[in-house]
Amino acid sequence: MKKEWKIFGWLAGIFLVAYYLPLGNPKVSSAIYEAFRLLQWYAREHTLACVVPAMFIAGAIATFLSQASVMRYLGPRSNRLLAYTVASVSGCILAVCSCSVLPMFAGIYTMGAGLGPASAFLYSGPAINVMAIFLSARVLGFEIGLARAVFSIGFAFIIGLIMAAVFRRSETKRAEIAMALPEPPKSTRSLWKTTLFFAGMIFFLVFSDWYNTNDVTISMKDGSVITANIRYTTKDALDIQEYNPLWQLKPDVRRVSKADIVEAKPVPSFTMTVHQFKWHLAGLMGIAVLLMMWKWFSRDEIKEWMQSTWDFAKMIVPLLFGGVFITGFISALIPEKYVASLVGGDSLFSNLFASVIGAMWYFATLTEIPITETLMRLGMGKGPALALLLAGPALSVPSMIVIYKIVGFKKTAVFVGLVVVMSTITGLMFGAWVK
Repeated sequence: MKKEWKIFGWLAGIFLVAYYLPLGNPKVSSAIYEAFRLLQWYAREHTLACVVPAMFIAGAIATFLSQASVMRYLGPRSNRLLAYTVASVSGCILAVCSCSVLPMFAGIYTMGAGLGPASAFLYSGPAINVMAIFLSARVLGFEIGLARAVFSIGFAFIIGLIMAAVFRRSETKRAEIAMALPEPPKSTRSLWKTTLFFAGMIFFLVFSDWYNTNDVTISMKDGSVITANIRYTTKDALDIQEYNPLWQLKPDVRRVSKADIVEAKPVPSFTMTVHQFKWHLAGLMGIAVLLMMWKWFSRDEIKEWMQSTWDFAKMIVPLLFGGVFITGFISALIPEKYVASLVGGDSLFSNLFASVIGAMWYFATLTEIPITETLMRLGMGKGPALALLLAGPALSVPSMIVIYKIVGFKKTAVFVGLVVVMSTITGLMFGAWVK
């Protein structure tokens, strides 16, 4: 009956939006257009390169990892230091966005990982990003980069420990149910084969979703040359921020039609050199995974893996796309200049607002840095900037919707509340300290 009420609620909500949406209002019409633009950008730039490989990894976790192994290293009764270290380090290695970490979070949680370690993994994947931390220090200042590194690692542990403590009773019951299940049959493969197989898939994800600085030199048909950072790419246009002669991003984002562009070359760097060959490297990893599948896995196992992957896709992908659409709609109604006007200085309100906005926006890997730089040039304080960097990459509207689907409303609310509150307090203290 509860499920039927949920379905009714969704249908009623969609009906009310369709009935009352003021399409004649230019702002609303523009927001709908921008929502579809963001959805197209997400589909073109992130779905195939990041979300799909993550789905296959999640399906493999559910199919090929024994529940006993997951319980031993990440379960509620595992060694806390080991469990939280494994969760945080694995998130650091993956370095994916808040949406792409969700399938793997669903996989390990479904297999019996404790809520605490799973929550630490959920936060650390997008937040503890080594490249983003270095770029934060270079672009936004050493103090912000260092603070982001220290507090991101600390947040993963603290959030995980608090989640485990708050939901101790339900987690104990869940562990007892998992322990009561019959032992699955032993794998016919040795541990090193399974480890190598997962390593191949993880490296495929790392290379397919390799960092793109999005700094480019654009040659226009009118003869002008622009050095800019690409914010969003769609089929027909680029949304860009130009650099001034001091290599600082100008505040305004403008749209350039691809029909007016002769060539767009990446600004040379080690990251972009690797990025040019990312699909070659990912292809090598993909071939290695296919060879291992052929040599080490039975047809029935592969069939079960594909079914698990499809089950995760059915659960997560529609929610992600819906969440990205909502994010695009909201972002168009709340422009960055308006946000910047509310996060000036280092007051409690400024830090709280920065944390909430960061938690709602969707940040692809590294995009939070030019956005934060723009907001700081528009008057954002250093405290709110750090709060945004701590809350933003780890959460988004799409990720909240999916987390709710996986763990329920209460656990989602506590997780989101912890990220927002801790980011707000940290930003407030940091803003007072760096004055």
